[in-house]
Amino acid sequence: MLVIALVDRIGSGLWASVSVLYFTYVSGLSLPEVGTLAAVSGAIGIAGAPLGGRLADRLPLTHVLTAFQLLRALASFALLTTDDYTLLLAVSAVGALGDRAANVLTKLYATRVAGPERVRYQALSRTLANAGWALGGLAAAAALALGTTTAYRWLLAGDAVSFLATALLTLRCGEPPSASRVVAGSRTRPRTPNPAGPWRDRTYLAYVATDTVLFLDDAVFKIGLPLSIAHSDHVPHGLAPLLLVLNNVLVVALQVPLARFGASSEAARRLLVPLSAAFALGGTAMALSATGSTPTAVLLLTAAATAFTLAEMLHATISWELSVALAPATAQGAYLGVHGLAQSAQRSIGPLAVTAAIAVGPLGWSAFGALIALTCVIQHRVVRDRLPHPRLSVAPVTVSEH
Repeated sequence: MLVIALVDRIGSGLWASVSVLYFTYVSGLSLPEVGTLAAVSGAIGIAGAPLGGRLADRLPLTHVLTAFQLLRALASFALLTTDDYTLLLAVSAVGALGDRAANVLTKLYATRVAGPERVRYQALSRTLANAGWALGGLAAAAALALGTTTAYRWLLAGDAVSFLATALLTLRCGEPPSASRVVAGSRTRPRTPNPAGPWRDRTYLAYVATDTVLFLDDAVFKIGLPLSIAHSDHVPHGLAPLLLVLNNVLVVALQVPLARFGASSEAARRLLVPLSAAFALGGTAMALSATGSTPTAVLLLTAAATAFTLAEMLHATISWELSVALAPATAQGAYLGVHGLAQSAQRSIGPLAVTAAIAVGPLGWSAFGALIALTCVIQHRVVRDRLPHPRLSVAPVTVSEH
């Protein structure tokens, strides 16, 4: 499954950096049409997370994951066949649905198969994913040097082939044990009542709401830093891609070592304190960068990128552990599906939040960092009484789970 993560992200790296260019130069869409296509497909894709999680509680996980990976492959191939805007909109929405579902299902597979090593597994997976993004991005940059529509089509085809490869590789993976399917398939009444479900679990919904805010670090690197640099009169625009490279290098180098600090549920909860500090420092550095000279601004933007990268790595470990620890073993798919809404919703909220911070100015970035830091404190309190007792990374294995 780690190999699958690498292959998947190489394909995504090929396409993510050129998707807007493809729709503009190959499909001939206008800027408003491209924006609408991205917004609508992203909104529909939000449903993929709970849908995938719900299905995984009832059907073999590898089969469901393979189906959604094939759906992603078909959607990518279908984009090559038409320039009709309505069809492009529909196909992009289907692809986004499959993408969000596959993301949650991959996490659920890791949760079930990695056992007490799930936090380390997550760190390895993120390391390989970032390496895959970098490899795909480099290949895309080389292809774009040709400047032809054929190059764009080959990059999209490469993305589709990567999804097809991940589907075939998933079929070779063993089916992990599932407490939810054991209970559902048993002829005897379970000893404990079935959980009411994530939509009626107020604590879990509150946790998901706070985690949506913590995922805003993603928007900082995709939109916040590039836009801030683009609208600055004394910062070289070439700094933007260099900061993205810095982000990838730090994640590859440090994600695994940092994961050991969140190897249990209680340890992950404690990490919310340094996480709040990292967000606050990142926001402060961004604010100060707008008031200094060119050398000072470059140094402060680099410091901000480093702080937000640290926040990204800490939050990845915390979110992975707490989202599983707070979910009942018999409904992990449904719960993780709802948690997947946090990252999906951030894709809509994030661009608005960072552009608002840029528009307000230095005070906006200070408020941005302070708000997320405060949310860390709130989440620290929300999850306190729901963590497993004793404070273990996973629940004890029972005979029924074999």
